[in-house]
Amino acid sequence: MKIAFSTSGNDLNAPLDTRFGRAAKFLIYDTESQSVALVDNTQNLTAAQGAGIQSAQNVAASGAQALVSGHCGPKAYRVLSAAGIKTYTSNAATVADALAQFQAGALTELKAADVEGHWA
Repeated sequence: MKIAFSTSGNDLNAPLDTRFGRAAKFLIYDTESQSVALVDNTQNLTAAQGAGIQSAQNVAASGAQALVSGHCGPKAYRVLSAAGIKTYTSNAATVADALAQFQAGALTELKAADVEGHWA
């Protein structure tokens, strides 16, 4: 299974970004191979609009089946849901901590967006 994490860093020790659409990168962790890949998302850091949608499309294109982030807005959630990607929120400090929470079954799957659109 591939799990996407919103982050600004390059490895599992990087901070988990609380913003999904404006995250600089997505770290994709493959649970089968225990490998890490990075998806650049910097084009959405200063996007006037559509950052959540474009970020969700980037995650879907990565092949991830799950996303762990701090928060997820309504438009991004709709795109992720339509792509069959399960979305989870975490307040973990690092991607490694969020991964441990995910693997322990400690995260609850979102059934709707947990913030308004254009959340800062």
